[in-house]
Amino acid sequence: QQKKYLKDKLKLNIRVIGISNSRTMAFDENGISLSDWEQVLSGGQAANAEQFLDQIRKLNYRNSIFVDNTASEDVASMYDSFLRQSISVVTCNKIACSSDYENYLKLKELAREYNAPFLFETNVGAGLPIIDTLKHLIASGDRVHKIQAVLSGSLNFVWNNFNADTTFYEVVKQAQEEGYTEPDPKIDLSGIDVMRKILILARESGYQLDINSIENKSFLPEESLKTTDNVAFFDTLKSNEASFQELFRDAADENCKLKYVAEFADGKASVGLHKIPPGHDFYNLEGSDNIVLFFTERYPQQPLIIKGAGAGAAVTASGIFADIIRIGNF
Repeated sequence: QQKKYLKDKLKLNIRVIGISNSRTMAFDENGISLSDWEQVLSGGQAANAEQFLDQIRKLNYRNSIFVDNTASEDVASMYDSFLRQSISVVTCNKIACSSDYENYLKLKELAREYNAPFLFETNVGAGLPIIDTLKHLIASGDRVHKIQAVLSGSLNFVWNNFNADTTFYEVVKQAQEEGYTEPDPKIDLSGIDVMRKILILARESGYQLDINSIENKSFLPEESLKTTDNVAFFDTLKSNEASFQELFRDAADENCKLKYVAEFADGKASVGLHKIPPGHDFYNLEGSDNIVLFFTERYPQQPLIIKGAGAGAAVTASGIFADIIRIGNF
């Protein structure tokens, strides 16, 4: 149904001609059927990122787009190679845009030089139009003064479901099983994922910032941060249940809710757990939703607010697909 709409209304014909996971990769210049892609991939050749790029280059299709749905640093390091071949890049992988500032700028410059769009809307807020809105604000001459946001659907899910009748371990485990967290949930709970997101928003606002300059007020015990595997990490959550319950009680005693908040103002950024009082824009943020408040020259007192589902495979996929369609319409 969507394929017909794209063809009839937007004159777009999208084909998946190459697909890869960490083990195998497969190609079909006539297009891989989305109904049996798993079977096609299982019968493919051994995966190799350089060979994947080489094969796309040999096929030499106009308007080729490389889509990265991984969280791999190795894959992110290949973006410049794709862009230099005039192959556009769409990614939900935050590593490239939160890497060294020079690398972030280089990718932007390569995208312009080789007329190959580099889009990463899903880096922040999954399918929410956060980065696109920010780009339009800046391009139209507005200036960002402050950003306040809840940017982790997984952490919002955890703190919305944790209470005196549950255990922190159980809620985090549920978040992992329902696909809200990264495969390594410590990435979410440590705040590093939120740090990457606020860093990207600060950079897209026109500020030069690196991740080591962001203050992280982590709520995790030191022993949790030092773990090297999920089993050990979850064990520390169990053994530190009392400290998590204390955080909950302290907030409840003040009639507040706990939210993991990212802030950017005056060229500085921070992330951490906040007690949110009734009446605040964050107070009734439910489930795994995200919210961003942009305070700008045009919106100095009443911020521009973007709010909605900010985690999950379906909304992230919709954001990726929207970026692909956007490139097709360039």
